[in-house]
Amino acid sequence: MGESLHTVEDRPAPKAAAGQDRPDLRQAVQEFVDAGFAGMQLRVHDERGEWAGSAGVRRLGEEAKPPANGRSRIGSTTKTFTATLVLLLVAAGEIGLDTPVDDYLPQFGLDRRITVRMLLQHTSGVFNHTGELDPDGTYVPGIPSVGQEWVDLRLKTYQPEELVRFALSKPARFEPGTDQSYSNTNYTLALLLIEKVTGRSYAEEMQRRILGPLGLSDTVMPGSRTDIPGPHAHGYYRYEDAGQWKVVDVTRQNPSLLPGTGDMISTTQDLQTFISALMGGELLPAPLLAEMRKPHGKLGYGLGLFVQDLGPDCGGTVFHHNGSTLGYGALMYSTPDGSKTLTALLTSGDAAIDVMQAFPKALEELLKVVFCGGPGAN
Repeated sequence: MGESLHTVEDRPAPKAAAGQDRPDLRQAVQEFVDAGFAGMQLRVHDERGEWAGSAGVRRLGEEAKPPANGRSRIGSTTKTFTATLVLLLVAAGEIGLDTPVDDYLPQFGLDRRITVRMLLQHTSGVFNHTGELDPDGTYVPGIPSVGQEWVDLRLKTYQPEELVRFALSKPARFEPGTDQSYSNTNYTLALLLIEKVTGRSYAEEMQRRILGPLGLSDTVMPGSRTDIPGPHAHGYYRYEDAGQWKVVDVTRQNPSLLPGTGDMISTTQDLQTFISALMGGELLPAPLLAEMRKPHGKLGYGLGLFVQDLGPDCGGTVFHHNGSTLGYGALMYSTPDGSKTLTALLTSGDAAIDVMQAFPKALEELLKVVFCGGPGAN
């Protein structure tokens, strides 16, 4: 991999800002654990300085808390990194944002109307290779990404090209540019686009243009590597199979199912450095950053970023991209100028929880504490 594995261990645990204990943040972290998550690491950077802490356990059956700045799988938060890398190549004149993707990747026979922009904002209509929900709520399966089938295949290596070809064997969701549907395949195509125009691997190009310049030494593009290097918490997957509930430790899994779209490993510190630099204008020219932050369609999605209005009492707009992969989750939020950020890493455990219910409530409370000045604020 080439990255140094000692950097996380040797770095002292971040101190609370200027003696601030921040019980409000400690309570907000604990709420996720109380809701059924195994563990959580949180980092908040605001006008009071920086606070980092964790709650829950590093591993089920043990008492140790998750490492304060441990590595974790970040799922779809990867998309913001990939989109930024594409836009850096747009800035360099190597990619045209409104050029047909087919011009760069002719081997797939893509619809000529699909542009690079459409990949980044999920308006291409390309089927999601990990499965789709039809408008009526029917699940259309893709390459196994849930259940016993995924558990059995979780160490399997996939090639980006085979994932794209699988997706293109399915009917398009809609005419390019006419609707919006979140599709992992869009970002796997973006990875292949990056590799085609630069002649280098996605990992090399990410290191050259983003990770190296920002000093993100704890962020890893694992490829098909199944372990998490350095200190980390374990993630678990609870699922039903043949009428029986099962819990599996899925810390080791092959992220090649989600290349460029959900495979990266990082820390709360590196995510904080990245989103603060991106929003602060350190990575992209102002016109391209403005394009990235322009919400589009029913998802309120820009180019690799969600745009959310928290209301006037909470400072208005925040930009974010959360992520999840089985066993793991990530949060990454920032104010428009990058001065106030929230980054967090989650692990799921064996609790019988409905994450779709438990997670939004805990997240809403956390956002209130960080961006609105306290719980219960409007």
